[in-house]
Amino acid sequence: MFQVALQTAALVAALGGAVRLAAAPNEAFLGRWALTIPGGGAGWLEIKKEKGYYDGAILWGGGSVVPVSSVVISDDTLIVTRTSNVERKDAAGKVVRTQQFTEALTAKLGEGDTLKLTRVAPKLNGTGYDSAEFSGRRIPALPPRPDLAKVKFGAPVALFNGKDLAGWKAKETNLESAWSVEDGLLTNRPPKHEPGKPAKRTANLRTEREFEDFNLTLEVNVPAGSNSGVYLRGIYEIQVVDSFGKALNPHNMGALYSRITPAVAAEKKAGEWQTMDITLVDRHVTVVLNGTKIIDNQPALGCTGGAMWSDEFRPGPLYLQGDHGEVRYRNIVLKPVVK
Repeated sequence: MFQVALQTAALVAALGGAVRLAAAPNEAFLGRWALTIPGGGAGWLEIKKEKGYYDGAILWGGGSVVPVSSVVISDDTLIVTRTSNVERKDAAGKVVRTQQFTEALTAKLGEGDTLKLTRVAPKLNGTGYDSAEFSGRRIPALPPRPDLAKVKFGAPVALFNGKDLAGWKAKETNLESAWSVEDGLLTNRPPKHEPGKPAKRTANLRTEREFEDFNLTLEVNVPAGSNSGVYLRGIYEIQVVDSFGKALNPHNMGALYSRITPAVAAEKKAGEWQTMDITLVDRHVTVVLNGTKIIDNQPALGCTGGAMWSDEFRPGPLYLQGDHGEVRYRNIVLKPVVK
C-alpha cells in the first residue's frame, strides 16, 4: 500500500483539483467519517459526489475544516491528497522559498462502517516518507432538527462557584496552567509572548464532570486581540474572540468554529462583558449572543479543531480554551437535557 499511495499521490498531484468519476466507482466511501488520527487526535473527513466529480473536506487535529486537494476512488480503495506549504528559511530566519508538499491518505472499508487508513507524507527535509496507520468510523446521518420547545431541561448546575477551581482541572497535565480565580472571576492569564520566541503553550481547563446534551449560559470578557473558546462535550468549539467590527466569518465570536457562520454580528467591543446562551440537542446547535440569536438550531456536521475525540455520541466535559490568550468567565450555568 505504501508504494501504491506514493504513486497515486504523484498522479493526483499532477492532475490537480477534483478528479472526474471513473466507471462504476465504489460509492460506499461517500459520507462523513470520524477519524482517530495518528497519535490519537480527533479528525474528520467528508467525501461527496457532485456535478460529476468526487470532492472532499478534512479536519486534521487542530485548525479548521479545509478542502482536500483531490479525491480518487479506484476499485476498493479511496485516495485523498492534502497539499501544504513549507517555508524554507535562511540562518537569519528570513523566508527564502516556499515549497508545496503533498501527502496521501489511502483508505479501505473495514467491518461495521469503519475505515482502515494509511497516511504517507514526505519528510519536511525531503529525505523520504513517513507512514502511519489510523482509523475512521462512519458518522450516522443527522436526525431532524429537534423541536426545542418540547425539550425538557433539568435543574441548573452552577459550574463555577466564584471562589476557587473546584470541579475543574487542567485538560493537559503536561502543561503549566494559567487559570485562576481573580475577584470572583474565572481568569486565564498566559505569559506574554516575547517577539522572536515561540509562544509558550498553557493548559486548557475542563470540568471534572461530563455531560450529554444541555443548555449552557455564561458571561465572558475578551481583551483586545485575544482568543478563547467554549468546547461543548469536549468536541464542538463555540468561538470566543475579539471580532467586533469584522465581516461575518465562521471564526468570529459565537461561531461553531470553522463550521457555522453567525447569521448576524452581535458581538460587543473588546473588554466588555458578553452573554452566551448555547443549546446542544441531537447534534444541533443554537447560540444566542448578547440577546441575539446568531445560530438557529443548525446541524453540527462533525467535531471541530482541538476536539478531545471525534466520537459525537459519547458524553464529554465542558472545556475552555486557555492556550490562545487572556480571557475571563463568570456565571457559568448548565441545564442538562432530561430524557
